[in-house]
Amino acid sequence: MSTEVNKDILYLVTGAAGFLGGTVCRQLIDNGCKVRAFILPNDPARKYVPEEAEIFEGDLTSIESLKPFFEVPEGEEAVVLHIASIVTSSPDFNQKVIDVNVGGTKNIIELCLTMPRIKKLVYCSSTGAIPEQPEGTAIKEIDFFDETKVPGCYAQSKAMATQEVLDAVHHRGLNACVVHPSGIMGPGDYAIGEPTQNLIRIINGELPAGVDGDFNLCDVRDLAQGMIAAVDNGRCGECYILANEPVEFKEFCRMVTEESGGKKVKFFLPIFAANIMGHAMESMAKKKGEKPLMTSFNVYSMARNNQFDSSKAKEELGYSTRTYEETIHDMVEWLLAEGIIKTEE
Repeated sequence: MSTEVNKDILYLVTGAAGFLGGTVCRQLIDNGCKVRAFILPNDPARKYVPEEAEIFEGDLTSIESLKPFFEVPEGEEAVVLHIASIVTSSPDFNQKVIDVNVGGTKNIIELCLTMPRIKKLVYCSSTGAIPEQPEGTAIKEIDFFDETKVPGCYAQSKAMATQEVLDAVHHRGLNACVVHPSGIMGPGDYAIGEPTQNLIRIINGELPAGVDGDFNLCDVRDLAQGMIAAVDNGRCGECYILANEPVEFKEFCRMVTEESGGKKVKFFLPIFAANIMGHAMESMAKKKGEKPLMTSFNVYSMARNNQFDSSKAKEELGYSTRTYEETIHDMVEWLLAEGIIKTEE
């Protein structure tokens, strides 16, 4: 999928120091676009934001700190790609997650509506905001989001924020559309998120056992292209799922070991056994004040229906995905180049 961009527009990107936000910035800049990046004050990941981007520091929960980021010079127009959020795999309620993911999005909406040079908002939601369907039924876009229908604080916060965006479209005249990425993987994950952590563990032979389930991960470069395409091609008030085909964890491990030459994962626990282990690990980690290697929520994520229908995004945005093999190949190359993993002597 080629990225078509409007070079006359200023692109305002929140979460620009993050995995997806940074990739969006790099793709825009590679295409000759003007990019303004919003990051947290003193964010150590600032060094990963392309130097060509104009950097603004602030806090999503403070509308005053956001205002300078939204002040567009006379004679220019801008669009906002709102990607920043707190991602957590813990299902427990977390007020900070709500404050940033929901409250921060409300602030973004207010400024999009009050700043006349802002022409469009593309909001990055999550497939987690969409209620699960029975196994065998592909999950499609919906037009109303109810946080009580999805499990876990992160998914609930994204459902609430997505509905805020749609309410502003329908009742306040906001020009916005929504994209729903599934899981994210690929090169350039400097924060070493969970999928990258698992890939490193597989390569290093540090995964004693896997789970006999599946998941849905997209290459970050494909997600970035889909989000950028939504600026020009995403219809107002519409949602677009940006997902891949599900992959079984067994198959994912096979591809990783084949690509990297790492040790094979020999044992794969059935879901019921993995659930027991997840609860036990959570309990032990809580006593020690540590983060558990596996949680019952991780197991749920691999046991649930992970089949999503991206046909709408393919037809309207030109969205496409590369193969897991290609992404894994590029990830291994990147991890080696960064010295995060090492080749066998």
